[in-house]
Amino acid sequence: MSKSETSIEIRNLYKIFGPDPKAWVDPVRRGMSKEELGNSHGHILGLNDINISMPAGKIQVIMGLSGSGKSTLIRHINRLIEPTAGSIVIDGRNILEMSEDELREFRRRGTAMVFQKFALLPHRTVMDNVTFGLEVRGIDKAKSREGAMRWIERVGLKGFETRYPSELSGGMQQRVGLARALNNDTSILLMDEAYSALDPLIRTDMQTMLLDLQKELGKTIVFITHDLDEALRLGDNVVILRDGSIVQQGDSQEILLRPADDYIQRFVKDVNRGRYIKIDRIMEPLNGTEAGSLPRLALGTPLEIAVKELSDTSSSAAVVTGAGGRPVGIVSQRSIMAAL
Repeated sequence: MSKSETSIEIRNLYKIFGPDPKAWVDPVRRGMSKEELGNSHGHILGLNDINISMPAGKIQVIMGLSGSGKSTLIRHINRLIEPTAGSIVIDGRNILEMSEDELREFRRRGTAMVFQKFALLPHRTVMDNVTFGLEVRGIDKAKSREGAMRWIERVGLKGFETRYPSELSGGMQQRVGLARALNNDTSILLMDEAYSALDPLIRTDMQTMLLDLQKELGKTIVFITHDLDEALRLGDNVVILRDGSIVQQGDSQEILLRPADDYIQRFVKDVNRGRYIKIDRIMEPLNGTEAGSLPRLALGTPLEIAVKELSDTSSSAAVVTGAGGRPVGIVSQRSIMAAL
């Protein structure tokens, strides 16, 4: 399967719920608050001027607490919810300009969705659930079942293909949902709180499976979560929403090292920073430092591993190496502890 080349550009996106939403876009643009819009004018501000560039083949995490607008946002990407204003450009095409037939085709072939509540058909077996999307598209039954079996095996459900959803645990049901989405072979995978209903250990296993699959598939994945640890582990880029607006976006290290405000600071204060921050972000130039006797640490090493490596030596610093072992910087125990 080829890597995804599908990027998503969301520009100036607004969603206002109420009897006359378009009439209130300009007042919101001029600064009307969500509270005033709701209390005085009977409309609800769902999304407020959302701008996100989602690169092809990466995992984009949208994170926020209940009511932040994250599930509303993901449903705009396949137009399950229509925006009040703005644009959503996928591969150079604004999907808001698609006709009904074009939109139907885009939903069938361009995107697949994995839901929090699994959304499996209870009267169909695992195999029949996984092949459902291809059946709708009119794909030959034998071909769709061949592909389905491959994904059933990949998600660890071999031997369960004739079982019904009621015979499976929650984690197994979610694996069926993932296999169904992958079997559709779309370039965009939308995952709305896909792991939120799972027990912590199963959830961690599913996160690991997704990361392993993504290394091979390189899909454009939009992943919704309310859990910061999950967001930091999975996301190539993370957007944090509050009351329908973006508070901060960036990679996990940027959010941990430079929280935008007190709201983000409260989010990140209990996170294990050493697990996510890499020595790349805190290393300093060599500047003629005599590096011959210093231990080596590769680019991308998490701080928690760097601390352990340095503690096993008598050195207070290490050389950071890139491709071919070439020295690219230096990192000290002091700078690591400061970052932690």
